[in-house]
This record gives sequence, structure tokens and C-alpha cells, in this order.
Amino acid sequence: VAKDLGRKVPAVGLRLLDRGRTQYFALHGQTGHLVTAERIDREQLCRLVEKCVLRFEVIVEGEM
Repeated sequence: VAKDLGRKVPAVGLRLLDRGRTQYFALHGQTGHLVTAERIDREQLCRLVEKCVLRFEVIVEGEM
């Protein structure tokens, strides 16, 4: 994520915002890679839908 946004690594000034109760993703502080922060159980999250989507926002502090 840091590389895609043209930010220097470590990923300073980048945060993830997840609107749900569980934070499923995180940014690795040293590499800026997007990683899973919590176990993702598709059967529990999206039982009745064919397409399962988890949404989150990347917040960038400072200028790009």
C-alpha cells in the first residue's frame, strides 16, 4: 500500500479505517504491506451472498 501510494517505507502517515466492529486488515509498519489482522471467516461474514466484500479506507496524513 505504501509503495502504491508513493509513500516512503516504513509506512508513516498511513492508517486503515474499518467501519465494522472487527479490524480485519492492518498495515505492516516496516514494509507498508497490507496484512490480515484477524481471521476472516467467509461463511460467518457472508453466508447468504455469492460475492463477499470487506470494505475499508486508507487514510493518508500529509501531502501526496
